[in-house]
Amino acid sequence: MRLDKFLCDCGFGTRKEVRELIKKGGVQVCGAGEGQPGKAVSDPGMQIDPEKVQVSVNGERIRYREHLYLLLHKPAGVVTASSDKRERTVMEFVPPEAAHRVQPVGRLDKDTEGLLLLPDDGELSHRLLSPKRHVEKLYEAHLSKDLTREALERLENGVDIGDGEPTLPAKAEMGPADAQGRPVLYLTLHEGRFHQVKRMAEAVGSEVLYLKRLRMGPLSLPEDLAPGACRELTPEEEDALRSAAGLREGE
Repeated sequence: MRLDKFLCDCGFGTRKEVRELIKKGGVQVCGAGEGQPGKAVSDPGMQIDPEKVQVSVNGERIRYREHLYLLLHKPAGVVTASSDKRERTVMEFVPPEAAHRVQPVGRLDKDTEGLLLLPDDGELSHRLLSPKRHVEKLYEAHLSKDLTREALERLENGVDIGDGEPTLPAKAEMGPADAQGRPVLYLTLHEGRFHQVKRMAEAVGSEVLYLKRLRMGPLSLPEDLAPGACRELTPEEEDALRSAAGLREGE
């Protein structure tokens, strides 16, 4: 593997940026297990084996990662897109060195907040969004009107939201009212149609006033991750996510 590609994969910027970093003497390479930062190198095209050498940037050892998986607590008021000429996007909350690599998995509406995944793994993203995978997504919806048991059963069995076919079976349950006394619905879906939670609520005579995604597959929104905060997944979270997507180790 080329050294500059290694550094790009590790999130140190674009190919041009990492070449400049190498040119300035900020990258060191030595044999694995030598216990020293190594000598500065100057060739961006230097071939390295991540299993056999240790790469450091400004003296700090770097762990190679083929893929990057970020978890963002999307705040309300920004659109889920890589770029937009008129609106602020979720990418402004992504570390600059990673912004060129990752893409949002699916979309959360501008006024919706909550868990948003941003990986650089296209196959994983495709599988997570595929209805065939039945990856669960849990939403917390604050409503204008309380729902009866009959309405909840309709949501669970599937309702007509104008797409020509009913929604897939879901799980729907009411929670405690919010601080303003508004009813709170917890809705678990296995698909992701346009404005689906809002349209399902309208189909049973209510309206979503506030919406938050709490979980996607095995990943839950961390309670200590504030709106606008972003972090990498832990190795354990990565494994659980890939398993939910039906990807074995090495795929």
